[in-house]
Amino acid sequence: MKRTLTFFLITAVLSAVLFSSPEFSITKAFLDKIEREYGPFAARRAYALVQMMNEARDANELEKLEKVNDFFNQTPYAADKETWGESDYWATRYEFIGKDKADCEDYVIAKYFTLKELGVPPSKLFMTYAKSIRYKTAHLVLTYYETSRSVPLVLDNYNYKILPASKRNDLIPIYSFSGDELFNAKQAQIGKMVPASTRQKRSWNELVITRSKE
Repeated sequence: MKRTLTFFLITAVLSAVLFSSPEFSITKAFLDKIEREYGPFAARRAYALVQMMNEARDANELEKLEKVNDFFNQTPYAADKETWGESDYWATRYEFIGKDKADCEDYVIAKYFTLKELGVPPSKLFMTYAKSIRYKTAHLVLTYYETSRSVPLVLDNYNYKILPASKRNDLIPIYSFSGDELFNAKQAQIGKMVPASTRQKRSWNELVITRSKE
């Protein structure tokens, strides 16, 4: 598995350099850096991200979910092989903004860290592997639990509308983990799942119960 520790370090540095509280900001030096590396449109996207976060910082949690989900879902989908020349590359948010291309893991990572910085408790945010019945492939989504027993809301790059998991019959949940567990999950090679159709199918309710016992 690749550079998971480096991924976390880069994300932490990006958060410290790019944003400040209570109002999020971006320095000219950082805009110049991203423009040199990725071009002027990337710099505009970085600036737009900060603007969106400032608009969302005083909103309630559901409004934050909507704004963050809408912002990152504007980025076109592309497979890692096309974007990075590798079959399984987990991009940082900086790379996401720079490339303006992403696969499902990249959307989830960018949404997770942005919502966390906006004050949504990490205990409510989980990265959930699922099988997409429509596309017949393994998929990763971000799930939000209002309480530990709530049916989660699903933030997805396939279906842009945030819906309760009970209304996402096109997804079969397989495994859920917190952002803080990401390093351990990658080390366990969860990203290299066997086809979901060969695994035990679990309902969203079962997943909530399993998660709440951890």
